[in-house]
Amino acid sequence: MNPVIKLLAQRIALSLFLLLMISALIFAGTMILPGDVAQSILGQSATPEALANLRAELGLNEPALTRYFDWLFGALQGDLGTALTSGQDITSAIGSRLSNTLFLAFWAAVIAVPLAIFLGLLAVRYKDRWPDKLISGVTLASISIPEFLIGYVLMYLIAVKLRWFPSVAMINDGMNLWQKLNSIALPVAVLTLVVLAHMMRMTRAAILNVMQSAYIETAELKGLSTFKVIWRHAFPNSIAPIVNVVMLNLAYLVVGVVVIEVVFVYPGMGQYLVDHVSKRDVPVVQACGLIFATVYIGLNMVADIVSILSNPRLRHPK
Repeated sequence: MNPVIKLLAQRIALSLFLLLMISALIFAGTMILPGDVAQSILGQSATPEALANLRAELGLNEPALTRYFDWLFGALQGDLGTALTSGQDITSAIGSRLSNTLFLAFWAAVIAVPLAIFLGLLAVRYKDRWPDKLISGVTLASISIPEFLIGYVLMYLIAVKLRWFPSVAMINDGMNLWQKLNSIALPVAVLTLVVLAHMMRMTRAAILNVMQSAYIETAELKGLSTFKVIWRHAFPNSIAPIVNVVMLNLAYLVVGVVVIEVVFVYPGMGQYLVDHVSKRDVPVVQACGLIFATVYIGLNMVADIVSILSNPRLRHPK
């Protein structure tokens, strides 16, 4: 079998197996939470008969393994169940929330990815000089500060004091694109600062590693400028690790937005999850966890596939 096809099949199989294991962990984790779901829905004044009837209705009396496979097969068919607190279909409720989260993550990525690569190239061009030290220092400081603190500081300075953008990032279908972008400006800025440092530093490290190669010295001896050597020779050959770190940070932009959505009261998946965790709405928590895990594992699988396809030793074996 072709080594590329074999590796791709292994990566896909491993990703599916990992997703299956995580789904089991999500289900088990929600099952061992303290408290009684039926009691939390009906309240402390519920009668034993009412509690017993609700447990039977929710299938809580069934064996855990049976409930897990029922939930998993339903999720594979697009049925994530019904919210216990509202009776609303979870799939339809999550649809708009997920699109909002993806909208926020998309615009953060549009700004963060090109900016991180540009700053990484600039840092390599002026290695160990003041632009390199300034870029590295600022990005390292941004990644060292908790994201919720960055959010509150920007909210106070830009929304409260300067009043450039709203402090609450509320969007709806009646808003045009410009209104939506104006509303999400602050959470996008925070997410950009959070993921920028990691991508920039990985870009810088990957290019510097390639710059030590013999063919780079040959290009320099030909009289090419430093920037042309970096852009034409070093950067294309360091794309695999850069793509890996970009995909990891894109996964974070989707999965790790919970804190940012809560800070800015943004109507996305993170806010939806937090709201239902406090209500102990187990089906919603399970559905959100499964979706987050699928996105994270899926983007990591894409990063692995790109790395395999960009490796010339695998594409052109001797």
